[in-house]
Amino acid sequence: MNHTITPYAQAEILAQALPYIRKFHGKTMVIKYGGNAMTDPALQAAFAEDVVLLKLVGINPVVVHGGGPQIETALKRLGKKGEFIQGMRVTDSETMEVVEWVLAGEVQQDIVGMINHAGGKAVGLTGRDGGMIRAQKLKMHDTVDASKEYDVGQVGDIISIDPSVVKALQDDAFIPVISPIGFGENNESYNINADVVAAKLATVLKCEKLIMLTNISGVLNKAGKLVTDLTARQIEKLFADGTLSGGMLPKIAGALDAAKSGVNSVHIVDGRVPHVLLLEILTDQAFGTMIRSH
Repeated sequence: MNHTITPYAQAEILAQALPYIRKFHGKTMVIKYGGNAMTDPALQAAFAEDVVLLKLVGINPVVVHGGGPQIETALKRLGKKGEFIQGMRVTDSETMEVVEWVLAGEVQQDIVGMINHAGGKAVGLTGRDGGMIRAQKLKMHDTVDASKEYDVGQVGDIISIDPSVVKALQDDAFIPVISPIGFGENNESYNINADVVAAKLATVLKCEKLIMLTNISGVLNKAGKLVTDLTARQIEKLFADGTLSGGMLPKIAGALDAAKSGVNSVHIVDGRVPHVLLLEILTDQAFGTMIRSH
């Protein structure tokens, strides 16, 4: 925090944020929280402050978090090695137990604690709460040979999201913090990609914005340059020529679905920038890639 800002400059900053506060007042924004922003203490504190400030000025933030590195650490402690196929974690029943206690027990509660410490009222949820995320086993086909299918264990594909528990909390000044765990028809648990959950939830809530925090400055082209604005057609080209791959695949696919399904704008932003949420939402400076449906 820079304490050398004059009161005059502070007032000027607030005045410049006013049009954005007015524009987004009462609107819902889903924020996918992951990457460095989740592990660096200074960035964690800045994130919590941003979320609380957004809530105080009348914007409704909903946080969906990941936890890949934390799951990896816990699995290592148990002597298990994480395995990935096409960016998805292979999840046997033992791994699923670890995923549940790391995401819903450790990571989620840390985030809730941080937001509360910053002056907000956060509530932790998983997809089981209020019957929010119904899922089934993900059928994963090879990206090259569609007839080839991989068994990735208890990895879920979302059937439906019932957002009523999120809406009820929002209306009561709470900030929902959601772990990406769904449940099946026999009450079995499913590990779901957090980017996919964030995108689907943003669609169901008819959000103003879906903001995804990442460890890169946004979507980069072949030359490594930031692309600030992308349409569906351009994204398909980037998929086809292999510019987008690995962990970016579910992120971009989910972002594109959300943009096509009525979420006003989707932003993939650099979570390594302190207060990137406020910069993205309350200023006209672009801090990443905005995805539009057309």
